[in-house]
Amino acid sequence: MADEIVSLTKGSRYRIESMETRERTKVTKGVFRGYATIGTDDAIVIELDDSHQELKGKLRLIPLHVVLAVDVLEHVPGDAPKVEKHGTMYG
Repeated sequence: MADEIVSLTKGSRYRIESMETRERTKVTKGVFRGYATIGTDDAIVIELDDSHQELKGKLRLIPLHVVLAVDVLEHVPGDAPKVEKHGTMYG
């Protein structure tokens, strides 16, 4: 199964570690909802799970350039959202 996972798929659960500062990282756990664009930066959209307490159900956008690691907690088969070359995204 691990050989089949080559992209993030909508509905899958991930644990994403990203840079918060040079010395600290931020851990985000939840369900992948797609991609977004923040200005000129592309971002991963995660719906936060109950490990985030009062933020559960909220969406967190994580710019791709700060992502350090992605752990697959639960893979849902499906098509990955497409990423256009010129910086805009659609799902």
